[in-house]
This record gives sequence, C-alpha cells and structure tokens, in this order.
Amino acid sequence: MAIIKPLRGFTPVIGKDCFLADNAVVIGDVIMGDECSIWFSTVLRGDVNSIRIGNRVNVQDGSVLHTLYQKSTIEIGDDVSIGHNVVIHGAKIRDYALIGMGAVVMDDAEVGEGAIVAAGSVVLSRTKIGPHELWAGTPAKFVKMVEPEKAKEMNEKIARNYLMYSKWYDEQAE
Repeated sequence: MAIIKPLRGFTPVIGKDCFLADNAVVIGDVIMGDECSIWFSTVLRGDVNSIRIGNRVNVQDGSVLHTLYQKSTIEIGDDVSIGHNVVIHGAKIRDYALIGMGAVVMDDAEVGEGAIVAAGSVVLSRTKIGPHELWAGTPAKFVKMVEPEKAKEMNEKIARNYLMYSKWYDEQAE
C-alpha cells in the first residue's frame, strides 16, 4: 500500500479512481485530480510547499516531485505524462505536456500546453517553454514546433494507456 503521509497540518488529497503503486510516497500539501496514476518508487513531496496535479496525469516509476520552501510550487495540468525517473522541482507543467524519461525541470520553469521535453533534458530554472514546442538537451533548448493535434492525440493516448495499465493492478487485487 502506498505511503500517504500527512505533514505540517496538510493531508494529501487523492482524486477518484487514482492508482498509487505499493511503494509510491505522497506527503503533505498534495492535491491530485481524478484518474491519475502514481507509479512505483515515485515520491510526491509536498512537505515544504504545494503540489497540485490535474486529471489523468501519470507520474511514472522513480520520479520525484518537490519544491523550494516558501518559494516555488508545482502545478501540473490535465493529461500530462511524466516519464520514468523525472525530477520536477517547483515547476509548472500545462495540459497535454510530455516530460520525457530522465528529464529534470527546475524551479519556476514553465512547460506550455502540448509541449514536449525530450528524455534526458535539463530545463533550467525560469525557462519558459511555449505551447507545442519540443525542447531537448542539457541545458534544454528549443528544437522545433510540434503539431498541436498530434501532441494532444499522443498525450491523450498515453494517459488512456496508463489508466488501462493501472486497472491491471486492480484486477490483480481481486
């Protein structure tokens, strides 16, 4: 069973039909929408500031979400996919964005709607990634525009797939 830990007067709020893997950790000031999935060895550490997650967000295995005390917060929109081993530290991720495996997104960075951060990229503090842009590298730089409909279609598909995967674990429990 996932560790859901109240801290500093904040109790995590988990939406309807969410999947939390057995060793996922959700601490403190975290509010999560509906149909989200938080995968194995993932940590949502709302101990020093708030983490807000929309609907149908998947945070994949080994990822860490954290903030700066009294400075940065995390806001994640709807239908966002956060790949394996991602670090998001005090950033804003808009609807339909995709953060690739092993990427790092630092404090006060913003990832626009339908944008893609390539695997292994490092998005530096205060970087603004516009809607439907693909960024890659260390530090991450603009690569090209992404067709809005293709980005939305891809992220809706990933979100649906992760909902399906999470249901497999419900079946296992029966």
